[in-house]
Amino acid sequence: MAEGLATGRAFELPQEIMRQMLHEFMLVSEEEIMQAMVWLLERAHTLAEGAGAASLAAAYRLRNELQGKKVGIVCSGGNASLEQLKKVLAFAGG
Repeated sequence: MAEGLATGRAFELPQEIMRQMLHEFMLVSEEEIMQAMVWLLERAHTLAEGAGAASLAAAYRLRNELQGKKVGIVCSGGNASLEQLKKVLAFAGG
């Protein structure tokens, strides 16, 4: 569902930047990603691919910790295939 996050190999510069700057990361499930895609479709009328919706999925999981705070989330990429979109719509019950 989030192929855009995958990489075939690690690159030295991004790995070094992450070692220095990344404080935390979170893995989200396919179901959480599909739910985020549904929310974006329903509420923002935006089609984001799975990789683009992953940040919203993570923020939703942290919603209690983020409540009352200003939060910016990048949701990008409209490269969802027709098959992925069908899967997301079936997940949503449509």
